[in-house]
Amino acid sequence: MRKNKKILLILLLSIFCSACLVGCAKREIKNIEAKGNNIICFGDSVTFGHGAQRGEDYPALLGKMTHTPVINAGVDNDTSQQSLKRIEADVLERDPLLVIVEFGGNDFLTRVPIAETLNNIRAMIDKIQAKGAIVAIFDISTDIVLHEYGQAFYNLALEKQAIFIPGVLKGILIDPQLKSDYVHPNKLGYKIIVHRIYRCLIPYLNQNALLKRFKK
Repeated sequence: MRKNKKILLILLLSIFCSACLVGCAKREIKNIEAKGNNIICFGDSVTFGHGAQRGEDYPALLGKMTHTPVINAGVDNDTSQQSLKRIEADVLERDPLLVIVEFGGNDFLTRVPIAETLNNIRAMIDKIQAKGAIVAIFDISTDIVLHEYGQAFYNLALEKQAIFIPGVLKGILIDPQLKSDYVHPNKLGYKIIVHRIYRCLIPYLNQNALLKRFKK
């Protein structure tokens, strides 16, 4: 038993180091021992994959990279308030292991106060964590606009012990080769997005898998 614990400690330390190397600071996350089976991407048109063909959206690509079932629960034009009405059916009833929360863009475009957006996302996180799943917050801030959202989402992630995925859209919406219109990535843009998400999630997914294996 001592030998097994020593091996577990070494593996956990290696996961911590890998997280630091990729730039996503490893820290304590709520529900790291989550028992669900699916990664659920809960968001608006960026999650849905607007601007790319089916299978080119980031949830589809993430499933291939993680070898884990990934459900795309993105809806075009969705706001944080609208999403709360569908969270039960689209997220909580779908055996979530980890939920990526991506909202705020349409709130900004429809002039919803950022405080209201944060309260809605906080309510989402509470429901997801109460279900026993891990939460990851998708940073929607860009090079040009939404700077205040990045800091606010980072603070919310700290408050709720959620994973924070920074700079997901950085550089994409100012490069014509990476976007399909003014506010959506294209196929190449989604490939960049999924790699940024993957490098932040994989240390926690590995830790979760290891803890599950050790408890068997």
